[in-house]
Amino acid sequence: MHVPLLDLKAQYAGIKEEILAQINEVLDSQQCIGGPKVEALEKAVAEVSDCKYAVGVASGTDAILNTLMSLDIGPGDEVITTPFTFFATAGCIARTGARPVFVDIDPKTYNIDPRKIEAAITGKTRAIMPVHLFGQMADMDSIMAVAGRASLAVIEDAAQSITSTYKGRKAGSIGTAGCFSFFPSKNLGGIGDGGMVVTNDEKLFKRLRMMRNHGMEPKYYHKYIGGNFRLDPIQAAALLVKLPHLDKWSSKRRRNAKYYNKRFKGSVVKTPYISPDCESIYNQYVIRVPRRDELVAHLRKNDIGCEIYYPVPLHLQECFAYLGYRQGDLPEAETAAREVVALPIYPELTDEMKDYVVETILSFYA
Repeated sequence: MHVPLLDLKAQYAGIKEEILAQINEVLDSQQCIGGPKVEALEKAVAEVSDCKYAVGVASGTDAILNTLMSLDIGPGDEVITTPFTFFATAGCIARTGARPVFVDIDPKTYNIDPRKIEAAITGKTRAIMPVHLFGQMADMDSIMAVAGRASLAVIEDAAQSITSTYKGRKAGSIGTAGCFSFFPSKNLGGIGDGGMVVTNDEKLFKRLRMMRNHGMEPKYYHKYIGGNFRLDPIQAAALLVKLPHLDKWSSKRRRNAKYYNKRFKGSVVKTPYISPDCESIYNQYVIRVPRRDELVAHLRKNDIGCEIYYPVPLHLQECFAYLGYRQGDLPEAETAAREVVALPIYPELTDEMKDYVVETILSFYA
């Protein structure tokens, strides 16, 4: 049996005609930059995120970069974040000229450990950037308390967690701003790159909107040095079709996770821990196992898709060698990188497919 890590064709089949109709509207209008589709998506995403404002941008990476630039974070500044995340989190900090400062993770949730943040704060610290990893939000009350004591901005990297909740509050709505990605593999994925920043701060919203268009307002008058961070209206059109399905798709992912959890109970497989304060959207279903690399080879041999998120923590990446971190500095992130593997969790999985995944893994350890 073939079980891919993700099957976007299965999702597309049910909404194909709607997406094509929306895209044709954009093409017929020939309004190919900005316009009503982008504005409608911004309004809808702000609403589902319990935020007042949203600014569409070209990618999740640009969402982070625009936010950092709009907060005037740059050379001489430091931003505290996690080493166990996709590269863009720290890459954007470095691109502004600021310095990423890594704090180790909670070994249960894989999110930044709030208990370790305060010790990393210096006179140069400007912001904390928690990542809501794999669809589960970080411990935001603790993070906001630390940030409040030190008067720091909090940028929520919610690229993997749109509509996930922490104590009933939506991802992106708690910090200074929240950053989403619409990369095709996300729960709300486009047909290419796309992203969005949400905020409840009107002043920051106006700055974000200007910065995505070269810091320009009105036309050809540049108050800031921004960038071309604009969201394509064709992406917005496709996402407007998908957004009403998001809660249903996330619910099916939670159902699949529950199925896996039940089947793996009592085995060597350590299933995802979800905090009682959180509702996860399971952008990934990540297990921890012994002999991880051997298991990955076994799964691929048996035609089961899997992925390692993430094999090398950011503090040990070659491009960040200048920061001076060494093996052993952030042991929880390093251990997780050796033990985790993501399994198929997408909504269209059948019970037969999930059983095949489970039985292939359990037979390996038997």
